[in-house]
Parts: sequence; C-alpha cells; structure tokens
Amino acid sequence: MSLEAIRYRRGSLQILNQLLLPQQSLYEEISSVRQGWEAIRAMKVRGAPAIAIVGCLSLAVELHNRGDAGQSVCDLEHWVLDSLSYLVSARPTAVNMARAAQELGRFVCQEAKCEGATTKRLQESVINWAETMLEKDLKDNRSIGDHGAHHLLQHVGPGKVTVLTHCNTGSLATSGYGTALGVIRSLHAMGRLEHVYCTETRPYNQGARLTAYELVYEQIPATLIADSMASVTMKEKKVSAVFVGADRVVANGDTANKVGTYQLAIAAKYHGIPFYVAAPSTSCDLSLEHGGQIVIEERPCQELTDVNGMRVAAPGIGVWNPAFDVCPHDLITGGIVTEFGVFAPAELQAALTQASNKKGTR
Repeated sequence: MSLEAIRYRRGSLQILNQLLLPQQSLYEEISSVRQGWEAIRAMKVRGAPAIAIVGCLSLAVELHNRGDAGQSVCDLEHWVLDSLSYLVSARPTAVNMARAAQELGRFVCQEAKCEGATTKRLQESVINWAETMLEKDLKDNRSIGDHGAHHLLQHVGPGKVTVLTHCNTGSLATSGYGTALGVIRSLHAMGRLEHVYCTETRPYNQGARLTAYELVYEQIPATLIADSMASVTMKEKKVSAVFVGADRVVANGDTANKVGTYQLAIAAKYHGIPFYVAAPSTSCDLSLEHGGQIVIEERPCQELTDVNGMRVAAPGIGVWNPAFDVCPHDLITGGIVTEFGVFAPAELQAALTQASNKKGTR
C-alpha cells in the first residue's frame, strides 16, 4: 500500500507534514484556505499535483464547515474566486494550482449564473468539483506509471532496468502512486526493475528524506546518492534511464522542475541515457511558448545555509536559492510521459490539444 500524503473525507482534510519526515509521521488538520496556503508555502505539502489538490480541498472543507454564513450567491462566488487567487500565490511556479484555480473559477461563474442558483447548491458544486479532482489525479498517476514503464521497456529490450530519479515524485507529491516514481513503481510491479538511484536533492533533501522513505517503505531496491554523484553513477552503474517530474511543462516542451534537473539532463545526454519527464496534463501550460517565460520561485536563504535550524555556512556569504530550473526540450530524449501516453517534446502540444478536443466532444 502506498503512503498517503493526503487524507480526506467530506468536511475533513489532513496532510502528512513532510517537513518532519522521515523522523516523524504526523498528520495535520487543514480546516481553512489560510491553513492550506500556509501548508503549501511552508512546504509541509509539496509536489505540483498535491499542491493543487490540497489547495482546492482546503477550500472545499472550509465551505462545508462554514455553512452558507448568510451569504448571497454573488458573495460566495467572489469569496471562492478570491480564495483561489490567494492559493495560487503560495507557490507560483507549480502550474497545477493556477490551472485548477482557472478551471474551478470558470465553473463557479457558470454555476452562479444558472437559473435557480442558491448558495447551498453552489457550495455543493464546488465541493464535488474538488473531490472529483482528487479521484482523477490518482487515476492519471497510474496511467502515467504504466505508459512510462512500457515505453522504456520497448526501447531497452529484455532484462531488468536501472533508473535514476531526482527530488520526490511519488505518493507524497500527488494524491497517490506518483508520476516519475509511479513509473518506477510500475516497473517494480512488472518484475523488470533492477535498482533505483535517488539523488539527495539539495538544499531541501526531498530525495533523501522523502523518495528514500517511500522506496524503503515499499521495499523497492534503491540507493541514495549525493547530487554531485549523478554523472559518475550514470557512468559506473549501468543506468538505463532517468525519470524526473515537472512543476510546469510549456508549449515547446521545456520543463521546470526541482533545481538540479537541468544538469541531470545534460549528463544523461552525454552518456546516451534516455531522459524522461513524467507529468500529468494538469502540469502542462500551453499558454507559455518557452521555458524562459516561466516564473522561477526563489526560496529563503536559510534553506541553504542552515540544517535543522543550525547554521553550517560561513556567516556573511551571499546565497542564491532558486527552487527550480528549466530543462530545454532538446535534452528530453526519452519523452514526456502523460496520462495520455509518451510524446516527444515537439509532439506534446498537438497531442494535448487532440486529447482536450476528444474530451470536449464526449
């Protein structure tokens, strides 16, 4: 059974505080939009899909527990739209929350204009929308895992594979199963996974704290390496492929992911190792033409200078701490893995547009 980053039932939302892992597993109650924003900003919950799910479910829980509060339909509509804008501001690079806010916002405006609309009906519609989002993410994750595993195996032939991954892209970053780590789970379930190498992922150590935790929990054969060991690992350990996630994929196939991804892609190309990006279509932002247009979040300097609240860097040193880097599309040699299949970066926009059109005609 996969780990749960999110526990939800109507009127109640709990998140696993990932800042405390692996030493402590503590679920914290999220009962309001403000608490959802704070948990996302502090990285108690992280991973682009999970950010959007927690954001929308925090809104759903607050709506359920507050009742109609004497609001008109118009007042409730504006409150939902303002809450969504606020949630997007917590971590702007991850596009899933922005897309969810846009889609839910449109839905709310349409519902508010329906004949016979009431505050109670609008509340119920918003809650149902958020709950459906949670269910869809889990289904999409499993599809991503299967598509990525089969694509790799078709290209490497018989035998087992060794995979290198970065950051955390598993159950802790999604509703469950994961994206890049979901591919690894699928390979393991098929009996085709030899070994996984996961990077520590400095400065926040998502690989050492979270990915390693998931791999040990599920008894998947794995080894932790320092970020600076990636190239020599590719050379010495017969790595078959690199799988990473993405917080935003733009129209030309450039991707923003945890800082350190770019250098992995360069090293993989040098060693002739296929480099895959695994992400749901909700992480794809076709409104941006290229990666240079992605806003990159910068995190507090203490994340780099301190460890567990203790200063380790020399006082007075300057710090640059971007949370993400952009991987150019021509380095994504394996493909971009979505719930619809695996596509070359140049094929992605057309494939997603076609999938969206099919969905719209049903």
